[in-house]
Formats: sequence, structure tokens, C-alpha cells
Amino acid sequence: MMWPGWLRRRWPLRKAHDANWDLTALLNAADPNAPQPEQHLWLVRLVQWLRSPAPARHALTAAAESPPAPSLDTAPDPSPWPARRLRHLVQLIERQPTHGQPIAALLHQVLGRTEVVTLLAEHGFAPRTGFASEVADRLRLALVPRTPQTDELGELFALVFREAHDADWIAALDDDTLQRLALQVFTPGLAERWRQAVLDAIELLASQVRAAGLSPQLRLRIDPALLAQRPFHALAHGAQRLAELVEAGGVDTLLQQVQYLRALLDRCGQAADSVHEHLEAYGVSVDVVFQVDQVRARCVRIEALLTVLVSPQPAADWRWLAVQLVRAGHARRSWRALFARQYSLLARKVAERSAETGEHYITRTRPEYRDMLARAAGGGLVIGATTLFKFAIAALGFTAFWGGFWAGVNYAGSFVAIHLLHWTVATKQPAMTAPAMAAKLRGVDASDTAVEEFVDEVTHLIRSQIAGIAGNLIGVVPVVLAAQGLAWWLLGQPLISEKEAHHVLHSLSLLGATPLYAAFTGVLLFASSLIAGWVENSFVWHRLDSAIAWHPRTRAWLGPARAQHWALWWRANISGLAANVSLGLLLGLVPAVAAFFGLPLEVRHVTLATGQIAAALGTLGPALWHEPAFWWCVAAIPVTGAFNLLVSFALALRVALRSRGVTVRDRSRIARALGRRLWAAPMSFLAPPRPR
Repeated sequence: MMWPGWLRRRWPLRKAHDANWDLTALLNAADPNAPQPEQHLWLVRLVQWLRSPAPARHALTAAAESPPAPSLDTAPDPSPWPARRLRHLVQLIERQPTHGQPIAALLHQVLGRTEVVTLLAEHGFAPRTGFASEVADRLRLALVPRTPQTDELGELFALVFREAHDADWIAALDDDTLQRLALQVFTPGLAERWRQAVLDAIELLASQVRAAGLSPQLRLRIDPALLAQRPFHALAHGAQRLAELVEAGGVDTLLQQVQYLRALLDRCGQAADSVHEHLEAYGVSVDVVFQVDQVRARCVRIEALLTVLVSPQPAADWRWLAVQLVRAGHARRSWRALFARQYSLLARKVAERSAETGEHYITRTRPEYRDMLARAAGGGLVIGATTLFKFAIAALGFTAFWGGFWAGVNYAGSFVAIHLLHWTVATKQPAMTAPAMAAKLRGVDASDTAVEEFVDEVTHLIRSQIAGIAGNLIGVVPVVLAAQGLAWWLLGQPLISEKEAHHVLHSLSLLGATPLYAAFTGVLLFASSLIAGWVENSFVWHRLDSAIAWHPRTRAWLGPARAQHWALWWRANISGLAANVSLGLLLGLVPAVAAFFGLPLEVRHVTLATGQIAAALGTLGPALWHEPAFWWCVAAIPVTGAFNLLVSFALALRVALRSRGVTVRDRSRIARALGRRLWAAPMSFLAPPRPR
């Protein structure tokens, strides 16, 4: 790679890929008369040199390149290496004017020529209020490189301090070093310019907080009692009044105004936080959560600028402001920081929506256990018919996509029928019951009783899973065998051919990839629960039940009473319908789409697989009992069920734990309590206790 001529002249000692620049090159390249991009590049290289230790290369810079070793009478310097290097660089600037004056003049020009308000008021904040637009903007920041040819100090700041650990060594800088550096760089005129920039940034931030707080997305969801105090209006007016008082020069009045603004900031933060209470009741929106976080962050920035404005020790407060700016810039580029807050809230909302449904899948008494067996057996009857329809769709010879589509429609229709008949499918239980169990985790950090109650829920859940699987299998096998027997009697031939039967035995064998496919099916089961939670959250957020009940056209078409009935019905069934339809389409379409991309993925649903094995038995007859292939398929049934349940349950429980903020320590306590229960009462995981 060829360097530009001016860069080869100024940086002769390093290659392009080497970030460790020695001080000799830095001192020689400090030119206050250089073009603006070269001055900004010099600043970038300076911070690179501060970060990266390098050996001494020249007698002139030996003292600054490596700080002198401490004597036996002094303790080692605990400061980070960049802080120690900056301290020695300041000493060099003070003691060697030949090199110090160009560096000070260059820094003075950069800080005096660039626009400061953008750094103080905009750095680290989203230019738009939408979550989707922020995702696109961060993608642009990740792909499009920044240029040092800029008049905005915020752009240059992001280019210079682009490492996350920069905040750590800046925080470790001592006040004496910062004050000595400021004396070399800041003239009275430059200091006044920055003071005015602080005032302008406070006014700009206050106007942005007011605009966000009074936007329809937040205003309609803020606690009316807090909004009646008009904190957002007062904040903007207070910021304007602050600028007037600074011009007037009254110190006591200025301090009073600063305290008043701090109180307003606290009230604005409380008003923004009250939005979460509305979200808890009426659903979560990532855009609203994102706007609330932006309002809180801007209030924190205003607080920091007020502290800098009236601080008796400006060095320490400017250092803290710089640390905040570095961290905000890193968070502005971080995908993890963007999604962490929204993911946590959405996980909680999805978990709560699923928990409402999951309570119906947990049995705690013997009557409930028998009821679960009966409802699961009913679900098995429907899935038996689903299995036969699956073979019929395969016999029609559709292309891969349409075959997968109609198979998904077959599954979805069957699952919806089971839901409407109030029966159950065992493999749907884990993704729904894990959030319901996580709802029992309140207080586990402070109470062993809460841990034991959670262990009780685990035992109830495992019993419910066993009852669900047993009921499904009890229902599906007789239906398929009866249909095969009826076909032999009426048609003289089975519903599936011997070739299809042998293919079933080959594909569902435990010796193949059945465990892997069963685990993949568990992922699809979990995905369907997420879709169900998201759909129900959207249903509640947009108040569709209220629209169905009260919209003039709906009431005119259905009548007032029927409109109310339909609103209640959809509110009660939207999650179940979304889960069943999405699960059916996922089971049918995902393997077809994966095959298009050359991915050998298939689904292994325990009840459907058992129905297919029963169909193969009905075709090949009792002689199949003597074939090892048949028994390998039978052995795969519990493995398939276990992977279906465990994978979907583990993923759902992870989301639920994240939504509840359960720590690793509490998770280990729960695991130990489960182990003790398994050792002391293993049968409690298999059968319900006898009534006392």
C-alpha cells in the first residue's frame, strides 16, 4: 500500500498497519500551519500513541517514551499507561518549548476552530426518535468510515476516542495534569468560547427534551399528575433564563437557577419513567422505550453540563464529562447497547403474555393431572388425522415449497382445531410454561421459601409434560392403526405404500439424525411462542379488542352485544391462535426453505413421528415387530420427545429469566434445590401427590 507523499514525509518511522507511533514522529509532525485534515490526523495518532506502549527510540524522547522507574522510596505508579504517557507529554511540552509550542498551538487551533456544541449536545444521541431508523443509522456508522476533514468536534471526537477502554484511562487522569495542559492550550478567549458552547448545548438539550416529552408517543402515556406540573415547558424556559443570568454575571442568582434546573431535570425524569407503567399495562413499543431512554440520557447530559458550568474544580468535572462523552459514543456504535434495553423489556412482556397462557398447561392435583391426560388424548386423536393428511399431501407430488406450504397449513389447521376444542399438544407446553414458571421467581434472591416454591412448580411442570406426551401418544396410535385397518378392510390395501413405510423407518430411526432434528424442532416450538407473545403484545398495544368492541362499522355489522363478545373472544384466543398457526407454518415451511439453500434440516415432532411409525406398522403388519429398524424407531420416540421439550423449555426459560433479572448466583441455588428434590422425592416428578 502506497502512502501519500505528505504522510510519508511526516510519518517515516512506521508502516500503515502499525498503531504504535513513537514520540519523535509525533513531535516532528506537530505543525499548527498544516491543513486541517493533517492536524486532525495528528490528534488521532497522538491518542494512538497514548494507548499503545512503545520502546524508546531516540535520546531526545527517551524520558517521555518510557516513564522512569520508581525509586526504592516511592511506590509504583498505579495509573494506566495512557495516563502516565500524557503526564510525561505535558512535562515535555512545559520543559521543551521547541516541541511544546507547536503542540499547544495545534491543539489550540483544533479546539478553537471546530464547532463545540455538536459534541456537547449531540454526541452519543440518536438524530431520530425511531428505533428502526436508529438501527439503520448504526449500520451506516459501522460500514461507512469517518473522515478527519470535518469542522464538527463531535465527529473528530468519535474518530479520536473510538476504543471502549478510552473512558477508563481518561477517568484515571489526575487534576494536576489536566490543569497544566489547559494552561498550555486554553487562552481566555478560547475558554469564553467553550463557556458559551456549554450554555448553547444546555439550551439545545432542554429544547430536545421538551420536544420529546410533549410528543404524542410520550405525552399520552405520561402520568397526568406529573404532566400537569409542566416540567418540560419549565425546563426549556429555565435554560433560556440561565443564559441571561450568565450574561448578567450574578453568581448567587446563577447558582439558584442551576439548582432550579436540577429539580426540573428530576421531575422530567420522573415523568419519562412513568411511561413504563403505561407500557406494563398496555403493551411494549420499542420506539417508545427508545424515546424514553433518550430523554433520560439527555437529562443526565444537562446535569453534567450544569456541573461544569458552575464547578469550582473544573478539571475534575471536565474529566467526568469527557468520560461520559466517550462512553456515550461507544454506546452509540454498540449494537449490544441498542438491543439490550429493548430486548429485556420485550422479553418481560412476551414472558408475561405467555405466562397467562402457560398457566393452563400446568397441573398440580390429581384431578388436573387426569384432565391433562384426557385433553392430550383428544389432541392425539386430531394429530392422528393430521398424520394421514400429511401422507396424502406428499402423494400429490407438489414441488418442495408448495409441499411444505400445504403441510404447514395441515399442521396449523390441526393445531388450531385442538386449541378451539380445548385439547392440548404436549410439545407446545414448554415454551408456554417456562414464562409461567419464571413468574414464580419473585423473591428468590431473598428467600429460600421462594426457591422451594419454584422447585414445586418444576415438579408440577415435568408431571404435566409426561401426562401431555402420554396422552398424545395414547390418542394418535389407535387413530392411525384404525384408519390403516379400515383401509385394508375396505380397499384391500393400506393408506401408504410399503416404500413409504420403509422410508419412515429409515428417516425416524435413532441411528440417524433424529436427535438433531428433534432439537431443531424444539427451536421452532420456542420461536412460535415468541411469535405468539409478540402478536398478543401488538394486539394489546394497538387496542384491537377495543376497536372490535366499539368501532362504528363493527358494531353496525355485528351488533353491540356480538361485537363485545368477539372482542373478548379475540383477546382470550389471540395468543393461542398465533402460536398454533405460526408453529404449523414453521414446521411445514422451514424445511422446504432450508432445502432451497442446501441445508439438510427436517422436523421431528414426537406426536407426528409416532403417528408415522404407527402408519408404517399398519402397512407392514405384525411382522415388523421382528425387525430391528422398527425398534430403533420406537427407541427414538422418547429421545425425540425429550429434545422437543428440553430445547424449547430451555430457550423459553432463558428469555423468562432475562426478563426477571435472575442472577447467576440465584440460578445455582435453584439448580441445587432441584437436585435435592430429585434425590429426596424422585416420584414427585412422575406422579401427582395423593390428596391429604
